[in-house]
Amino acid sequence: MELKWLEWAKQIQAIAQTGLTYAKDVYDIERYEILRELSIDILANYSITSDEKIKLTFASDTGYATPKVDIRAVVFQQGKLLLVREKMDGAWSLPGGWADIGLSPTEVAVKEVREESGYTVRPVRLLAVLDKKFHNHPPEPYHIYKIFIQCEIIGGDAQIGLETSAVDFFEEHNLPELSAERNTLKQLQLMFEYLHNPNKEVIVD
Repeated sequence: MELKWLEWAKQIQAIAQTGLTYAKDVYDIERYEILRELSIDILANYSITSDEKIKLTFASDTGYATPKVDIRAVVFQQGKLLLVREKMDGAWSLPGGWADIGLSPTEVAVKEVREESGYTVRPVRLLAVLDKKFHNHPPEPYHIYKIFIQCEIIGGDAQIGLETSAVDFFEEHNLPELSAERNTLKQLQLMFEYLHNPNKEVIVD
């Protein structure tokens, strides 16, 4: 579960961002700006991140506050799962990343697999939509939904990308060190459940 202070900071930031979007009264705008600064102060005091970086990454969005969307492609080959090693932390993850404006979720999955692993894939079906806060990821300042889409390889060869340093397939009981920020062991075990049971229903959690 999330740290309580982080949950408060995220909620205060969302209220401030949405309020600044719709407020017309100068005093209301001032109050929402104070709330936004309060959310920044909470993060700055309970983390090692600077105020300026928090403002840039956490408190710079405009418009109605909504969760971010992270899309992951689930690709099996001969009973093994495709993973890529992230340059950022040296650990492994399902190919994927933030949803792109102008692309559908399946288009993002196809693009991310090609860019991160070299393979060309075709989307097959939606497997799960998970709220990251319920799945034991490291704490972070965003509210994130993770979409897992099963894909099948139709071409290409294994090639590293700008953000990846290795590409490989792994058996269910021989998984490498995982990038917990991107995917957890339980999530990958869930993906293997879909391999073993093709009729398993989509999970929304």
